[in-house]
Amino acid sequence: MPRPRRCTFCGREFNLGTGIMYVNNDGSIFWFCSSKCRKNQLKLGRDSRKLKWTMYYGMEERAKAKRELAPR
Repeated sequence: MPRPRRCTFCGREFNLGTGIMYVNNDGSIFWFCSSKCRKNQLKLGRDSRKLKWTMYYGMEERAKAKRELAPR
């Protein structure tokens, strides 16, 4: 059973055999679940943490709040 991949841009899981694998010139590999994610990252250069429809939206604020609540 193939394990699911996680989209580099939006964080959504998708099955192997679907999606797009993009290999950069420096050898880094990007996995995209859709052409929407691929275009937003590569062509438009958008930050996934600033788009509400991604799973990475607001991660910095959540991590910051978690650090503040942690006991010292």
